[in-house]
Amino acid sequence: MSASTVDSMALSVSERERFLAEPHIGALSVTERPNRAPLSVPIWYWYSPGGELWIHTVPTSRKARAIEAAGRFTLMVQRSEPTVRYVSVEGPVTRTAPGGGELSHQMAGRYLLPDQVAGFVEHEAELGEHVAIYMRPEHWLSADLGPGTNEGYVR
Repeated sequence: MSASTVDSMALSVSERERFLAEPHIGALSVTERPNRAPLSVPIWYWYSPGGELWIHTVPTSRKARAIEAAGRFTLMVQRSEPTVRYVSVEGPVTRTAPGGGELSHQMAGRYLLPDQVAGFVEHEAELGEHVAIYMRPEHWLSADLGPGTNEGYVR
């Protein structure tokens, strides 16, 4: 595949921001230890085009501790239908703020059916303190690879 073919698959700024703003499950990656591949975990996230991306987690989790130490992280989202598309963003943490309550409700409302939100928020509160970790997307990688098929390289 030539460089021009790869470039033609890249998403425009508005396409990649709109795609990232959709409620996909993200794959968060962050350096946790020297001489190891990054810690990668699935996570819910929030993003509005042109703004910061944020995640909501327990401050004592491995990912939160690793993000605090590294000062930055990567988040990748993808889909396979109607076309294979992905967006990956990497950037610095801009702030960490107390979570829970309203932020928990906002995040749950993005991913769950309305009648499931209150129960999730209640369960999350039982887990204890949460924080919102904000990241400014600095480096973007994106592509639309075309239709997914059972006969090609995508299964």
